[in-house]
Amino acid sequence: MRVSLTVNDTPRTLDLDPRTSLLDALRDHLHLTGTKKGCDHGQCGACTVLVNGERVNSCLCLAVMHDGDEVTTIEGLGTPENLSPLQAAFVKHDGFQCGYCTPGQIMSSHAMLKEIARGWPSHVTEDLSAKAELTIEELKERMSGNLCRCSAYKGIADAILEAAAEQREAAE
Repeated sequence: MRVSLTVNDTPRTLDLDPRTSLLDALRDHLHLTGTKKGCDHGQCGACTVLVNGERVNSCLCLAVMHDGDEVTTIEGLGTPENLSPLQAAFVKHDGFQCGYCTPGQIMSSHAMLKEIARGWPSHVTEDLSAKAELTIEELKERMSGNLCRCSAYKGIADAILEAAAEQREAAE
């Protein structure tokens, strides 16, 4: 089946078995191996990518479901020579150890910061009529779908909080 995607701002057309997951299309057909296959059941978040700006577990979606959509992977956020502010904060705060979950953590936190900026509440948001704030409780709730087996959570949280503060300062 022919599937057209815009991946990291580049239009791509693939001929795929209709059962091919978005994750496998990215890794095996487009050779974008930054997105990781962790549990392959949507429980760890290692495969998190953005589809039309929203975070999804790419192991749970069929590529054909996203025909015509825009997909952003970790390769689309920055390069080793030009890291995104969030990627740089992960490096600065040692928000990774083995690094396997790091692309999913970064993609999820990138989307999470946009959700908060839009004012989207979470399950722990106390005042649904107030502007959403990035508290440690909000961060934990919103990132709960991304697991780190090395337990680098303190560095991950510090990196996200720093990137969020930099975004706020730049917006002011």
